[in-house]
Amino acid sequence: MDNDLSKYTITDLSTFLRDKKVDALELFEYFFEKIKSYKDKNIFISMNEDRSRFEAEKSSKRYKEDNFLGPLDGIPMSWKDLIDIKGYKTTSGSLIHKQIKPAKKDAKIVSNCSKVGMIVLGKLNLTEFAFSGVGINPHYGTPKNSFSKNKDYIPGGSSSASAVSVAAGLSPVSIGTDTGGSVRIPASMNGLIGYKSSEGHINKELVRKLSHTLDTIGPLGKCVDDCILIERALRGSHIVLPRAADLYDIQFIVPKNYIFDNASEQVLENFENCLSALSRKGLKVKREYIKELDEMHESSKKFGTIVTAEAFYNLNTFLDSESRDLIDERVIDRVELGRHQTAFDYINIVEKRKELNLKIKKLFENNNFLIMPTVACNTPEIEKLNSSKDEFHKINSLILRNTMIGNYFNLPGITFPSGLDINGVPTGILLSAYSNQDEKLLCYARSIEKILEENFKL
Repeated sequence: MDNDLSKYTITDLSTFLRDKKVDALELFEYFFEKIKSYKDKNIFISMNEDRSRFEAEKSSKRYKEDNFLGPLDGIPMSWKDLIDIKGYKTTSGSLIHKQIKPAKKDAKIVSNCSKVGMIVLGKLNLTEFAFSGVGINPHYGTPKNSFSKNKDYIPGGSSSASAVSVAAGLSPVSIGTDTGGSVRIPASMNGLIGYKSSEGHINKELVRKLSHTLDTIGPLGKCVDDCILIERALRGSHIVLPRAADLYDIQFIVPKNYIFDNASEQVLENFENCLSALSRKGLKVKREYIKELDEMHESSKKFGTIVTAEAFYNLNTFLDSESRDLIDERVIDRVELGRHQTAFDYINIVEKRKELNLKIKKLFENNNFLIMPTVACNTPEIEKLNSSKDEFHKINSLILRNTMIGNYFNLPGITFPSGLDINGVPTGILLSAYSNQDEKLLCYARSIEKILEENFKL
């Protein structure tokens, strides 16, 4: 076992704990000290050493008595600061909530993880109110993409620090939320696995809302197995890995339309290399024009989107008060898009979404999966987007474009690393299944990861 514990998966760490090669308290202290000494101070918004140390000591005692709670006992995990954790403030990345009282109760997903012995490592930075795919936050600072070298690149958002904390080795695994791509985008840009669940698959109680329809919960980790184990814990399910699925009878559907518009050359090259790797293993790839994507786009142009309507409903109180001056104006711009959406608009959006979700179901018949680049463009520099609001909104829309398909059609999805862009920052490839087929997606993802890892290990 290497002394650098941050390079291991939680599956590895679980084995070390069980075999008494490392103690749960030592494991917590390793990550806690690494966080304190790490040069980028924009990753964690808050930590509660007393709570974390108490949980780690209890776990250590269980292992010493051979009475541990399962494979996740003693594993530290960090949480996006939209999620209530007892003793922590929930800031949503906003100055408006900076003076809020600490939560009195754990969110259901937090208590589920505590029941299996996991350690709360801390609360993570994010885009204010979780409303952008970029990850810039002027209030708590912007975490630098973990692959930044000579220049500082965006982390992706809105679960910005959820990705950076894992990729930088500060947390073995983390939790984010995904409304338009906010788990998959930062996971892709930081070379991680990111899993977006289907709506309602993971409990959202005491998680701050952006869009109560589209918001979903998901883990970001170093491998698919880590994400599966955490998915089990979040749901309060039995912590066990499923059998990896046989890939002989599946087919990947690549949309001919929409997803490649204005895509970067390196993103396309990496994507095609991934498809070639899958094809060399005998897997089928089919390119198909998907008219439902055009209909989704037309509906959005005509009536607006669910997220703008619901974000305005959830956040308008702040816009219409003296607190408005505390909000990032780029977030205000996006929330204001919902101000003039009518009930007629909203009902049209919702009904069209139901119709198209049923129509697109045929695409997934016969063990078909949708596959595309996770993000169409290379990861831009932070300074470039900070210097121009117009450029910010333009790039933000492009960054969100492919992942938002999964939210619109309620498709569970997993992003894998696909290579590096021209600046040495990771790109991703996104695999999606039909609504509520999360277990199927996770089983197949275990096998697909092995093929992609052979070719694109970062």
